[in-house]
Amino acid sequence: MTAPGAALVRFVAEELARPVPAAVSTFAAELAARGGQGVVGILFYGSALRTGATDGLLDFYVLLDRLEAWDASPLLRFGARHLPPNVEYAETTAAGMTLRSKLAVMTLGQFRRHARHQSRDTTIWARFAQPSALAWSRDAFAAQAVAEAVAVAVRGAAWWAAHLGPEKGSAAGFWSALFSRTYSSELRVEGASRPGSIVEAAPDRYDAALRLAWAAEGIAFRDDLGELSPAIGRQARADAERAWRARKRLAKPLNLLRLAKAAFSFSGGADYIAWKIERHSGHKIEVTPFQRRHPLLAAGPALWRLWRKGVLR
Repeated sequence: MTAPGAALVRFVAEELARPVPAAVSTFAAELAARGGQGVVGILFYGSALRTGATDGLLDFYVLLDRLEAWDASPLLRFGARHLPPNVEYAETTAAGMTLRSKLAVMTLGQFRRHARHQSRDTTIWARFAQPSALAWSRDAFAAQAVAEAVAVAVRGAAWWAAHLGPEKGSAAGFWSALFSRTYSSELRVEGASRPGSIVEAAPDRYDAALRLAWAAEGIAFRDDLGELSPAIGRQARADAERAWRARKRLAKPLNLLRLAKAAFSFSGGADYIAWKIERHSGHKIEVTPFQRRHPLLAAGPALWRLWRKGVLR
């Protein structure tokens, strides 16, 4: 590995080693036990990582040596192999409180492939260019492998930031411009200020990450008192814009396909939906066995009844 690439991996490894709440690490260890020695590591990311709150939905990525290590049906493994990751819901009890999580499951190899800037799927590098923590790892060698994979994601995002961003600007400006593009391409409802607020939460971190990632990618840049100018030619920018348009057209269909697949892989989905409704409306829903078996069939009528009662307005 080149020295610049090694510097970025060290940066990522130190960030991944940040402490997480004990309840989070315990939950991650329980999840890892499902896959035994086939689990390489479990990444913790998202709003709960930023705020430290554990009463909401915790976000985990479970990274495996091989898909067969996870206790899933052959059909779900087929889905994970061709359209990763599979998404599930899990609960546990720690310190007298219920913890809830959304976990994505894929192999470490799949993660690395989807984290590259060449990937047509933008979700991995867009998500893991942002801070994350390694809530559980099999051993020190596994932790290093996960750090190297996350560094690939940071490099992938930084490559796009250089090619799609302004000709010159602050590191925050490059990241905010990139996240504005990725957020607008996904099936999500976010305020216009969301991309900027992500960077504003840790500006020094994003500045350091961008510089290290550009160096690792071999992207030369000038630094005029914090104003960065990557050496990207006009033709390279035009090529990147065309490549981005192709990925943007693909992003929402991929999101829809993953949502359809989640109908089969999102175990515990009915309990999660009931919890979300109670959390936001105060209206408790008793989940029936039929609803647990057929969450999609039951969700429509249940939500319609709640809307008629004014609960969801």
